[in-house]
Amino acid sequence: MKKISRFGFLIATLIAGAFAGQAEASPAAAMRIMGKANPPIGHYEFCQTYQSECQPTSADRGPLRLTEENWKMILDVNYTVNTTITPMTDMEIYGVEERWAYPTTVGDCEDYVLLKRKMLMNKGISPSDLLITVVLQPNGSGHAVLTVRTDRGDFILDNLRNKVMDWSETEYTYLKRQDAANPGRWVKIQDGRAVNAVAGINQ
Repeated sequence: MKKISRFGFLIATLIAGAFAGQAEASPAAAMRIMGKANPPIGHYEFCQTYQSECQPTSADRGPLRLTEENWKMILDVNYTVNTTITPMTDMEIYGVEERWAYPTTVGDCEDYVLLKRKMLMNKGISPSDLLITVVLQPNGSGHAVLTVRTDRGDFILDNLRNKVMDWSETEYTYLKRQDAANPGRWVKIQDGRAVNAVAGINQ
């Protein structure tokens, strides 16, 4: 029992330390939004099936107030989904190029995002603060991540890493994400870090 208690204490200490470090850091500017964007075709089709999840949200009350409790919850959800779902492409799973769906055992990047978003919504975080986001990887490949809007910056939940990072610290070029007021609509992101901004992709 002592070993378990010490392990639990160690984990709690690490989480508290990570949160304290984040609290002391100067929050980076939130992503800058500039105009409407076309939704990815996979999300458009997803909304035809899950219409209730793509309806306008209640009034946007602003970014989530980040606390040690909900920070731990965000870390737990990211880690749990990343270690529970096995990565596979839509072609391998469904025999089609693109399909957005809730995963049970396997899925690709947007499936991880859908499940993380659903789990965090079920834990009380507003959908206006949980935004599916399309990015470009350094190799030019499209990728989907989940942006969590907070009063300490926009954080990224990614199936390619267990660490939850500030968006500005990632290696991605940010293209577009869901509208905070209407999850069925999408908006462009002006990624000021990129020398050559990419207008957007439809995947």
